Amino acid sequence: MQDQEIYAKVEEAIVEALGVEPEEVEPHSGLFDDLGAESLDLLDIVFRLEKTFTIKIPRSGIQHDVLAAEGVKEEDVVVDGALTALGAEKLRERMPEVDQEKIQEGFRIDDAPTLFTVQTFVNIVKQQLANK
Repeated sequence: MQDQEIYAKVEEAIVEALGVEPEEVEPHSGLFDDLGAESLDLLDIVFRLEKTFTIKIPRSGIQHDVLAAEGVKEEDVVVDGALTALGAEKLRERMPEVDQEKIQEGFRIDDAPTLFTVQTFVNIVKQQLANK
């Protein structure tokens, strides 16, 4: 599946879930900051994408990705739910589409979904399709 086709379907899911206009949705648009999403909206988007692409999106994807970095122990990247300097570095590597200034030591890993952009979901879908 071509990147443009994936993007178009992700955009459609976001437009339908959030009730925004298609022209408001850009790859760098933050779901929370720019498009007004709330936590439950992310679940709606995930369900729509799973149905559209026949994939399964792990609910703890980002947290798991950071913690599963090869050769890294959990306590090296997250302490009491907050990123260490190494954890912030690993999350920036995993989410290059996000404003890197937002990912700093001390950032709460449970707040990772607030960083999601439209491109984040495109990347997640592409990864899940590749894993199929």
